[in-house]
Amino acid sequence: MEYIEDKVDVLLATYNTNILYLKKQIDSILFQTYRNIHLIISDDNSTDKQVIDILKEYEKKDKRVSVYFQEENLGYLKNFEFLLKASGAEYIAFADHDDIWYENKIEICMETLKEKNVDLVYSDCKQIDSEGKIISESYLKSKNMPIVNGKNSILAFSRHVAIGCSTVFTKKIKKQMLPFDETVMAHDWLNFYLASKQNGVACIHIPLFEYRLHGNNQFGGRSLKQNLSIWKKENGKGYKSYKKYRNERVIKKAYLDGSLMCLSYRDKLGLDKEKNEEEVINYYKELLDIKCFSFDFKKYNEYLDFRKSKRRALKEKMIFYFPIISYLVFLLR
Repeated sequence: MEYIEDKVDVLLATYNTNILYLKKQIDSILFQTYRNIHLIISDDNSTDKQVIDILKEYEKKDKRVSVYFQEENLGYLKNFEFLLKASGAEYIAFADHDDIWYENKIEICMETLKEKNVDLVYSDCKQIDSEGKIISESYLKSKNMPIVNGKNSILAFSRHVAIGCSTVFTKKIKKQMLPFDETVMAHDWLNFYLASKQNGVACIHIPLFEYRLHGNNQFGGRSLKQNLSIWKKENGKGYKSYKKYRNERVIKKAYLDGSLMCLSYRDKLGLDKEKNEEEVINYYKELLDIKCFSFDFKKYNEYLDFRKSKRRALKEKMIFYFPIISYLVFLLR
């Protein structure tokens, strides 16, 4: 009896994408060893006619491709919400428009997801520059990311763990995500948290794709130096500007808002409540009130620390607990 693969919907959002990047990414998806895929593309009202023409060509020549052209610009999050609503498969994979997938990416993800019986898997990847040159053999190591396996990890609540394009997850999680409520700030933080609260997550330690880093990355790709350069250009270099950056762009946007999103969905879906989740929220709010310095690392170690986190922990503790000292770094960057 011939084995029938479960269908995987690959969700890809585009907007005025570099044509060379786009073609390489779509080709890498369509040439997967796992054949039962449906590539669903939503173009967010691109003004580049060449992008539109290329997408129409792919849809015409491969029946596994469906393309939607938005009549007005939805924005990054709403475009992915549209894609999730368009998906009907039992398994879903997010894709960026400018990466390159290895041919066995979906195959290994699906094997791992079923073997571990989890709701989500995520993998490592190599980092490449705008020209396709490899600049890091491991995203997880170079970005000092936590490795999370199993259920109910506080890290799934307290920090962003996995980039969306590295994940494959179940339809159950997709249905729980929809519709996006007003707290959603990162769809790939949300699906990871919801999976962690239920059947759990599993990390695949080998690189399964190449993640392109360049100045136009929406999330995760830009370095701290790039982010600070943009901020200083727009807001100035004074201490007042730095405290605004620390509070609003780092503590609130990169940490607190994500945890508040998870809390909102936890309560809405009636998932198990963990006392330390509320404690994480209070911890982030307390950090906003630190004026000069603090040496109370206990809560950081409990809610945010992870194995081999030394380099990341040092940076985060400096920003969280020593605003004056981290301001000097802000000036020098």
